[in-house]
Amino acid sequence: MTILDKILQEKRLEVEALLLEEKVVVNRKRTRPSLFNRLYKAEQLQVIAEMKRASPSKGLIAEGADPVKQATIYSEVDVACISVLTDAPFFKGSFEDLEAVADAVSTPLLCKDFIIHKVQIDRANRAGASVILLIVSALKPKELCELYAYATGLGLEVLVEVHDIEELQQALSIDAKLIGVNNRDLKTFEVDLARTEEVAAHFPFDEERVLISESGLVGREDAIRAAEAGASGLLVGETLMRSGSVKEAIEALQVPLRRAVR
Repeated sequence: MTILDKILQEKRLEVEALLLEEKVVVNRKRTRPSLFNRLYKAEQLQVIAEMKRASPSKGLIAEGADPVKQATIYSEVDVACISVLTDAPFFKGSFEDLEAVADAVSTPLLCKDFIIHKVQIDRANRAGASVILLIVSALKPKELCELYAYATGLGLEVLVEVHDIEELQQALSIDAKLIGVNNRDLKTFEVDLARTEEVAAHFPFDEERVLISESGLVGREDAIRAAEAGASGLLVGETLMRSGSVKEAIEALQVPLRRAVR
């Protein structure tokens, strides 16, 4: 059983619990800018900064980190989006983290999780997310299509995560606008930045879509490599959570884009 298999096994149990949960609706739907528009019009590489306490591959990264404090720092540096992990068993996150961040900042807000059911999208929406993540390798094509349509129907933006060219084609088949390449293999959790370059070589940059490089990005050299491949944004977690100066770490990643502003 791969790490992804184990995570999805836990997600099925979580979905069962969410389906039984009483829906307490609190209005957290403040107006947030469009992540797509920010990335599409950018002149320099944009950062999606992640609140991340742990991961299956690295173990504890920032145990006890305060999501509001971290998100406030990110917001002050004017990141394109704040990503909040809501998976508890493997990443030590929660929907309560997402709710707390949603109440504290007006930055675009990504619910980072392994979404396999509409009830998770509803929960993310109630918590205040403006963007959700759908992972192609975690879903069957029909599920991907249905969940994408459901989320966009609620007014949410969707970051569709791919790992190779075949998965890129699946993302394009549902007309995804925000497409992320995970440099980390979710089955082995090994990282290779060449994955962004491989997918970028087949990416339709002439269409209204943006490419985001995710995972394993450490500093300026990695950022330049991603930008030269054609990425408009980076999703960065561990590097920022471990950084002594988040501002300096983010500024190092904000390199000029390969393509001129549209």
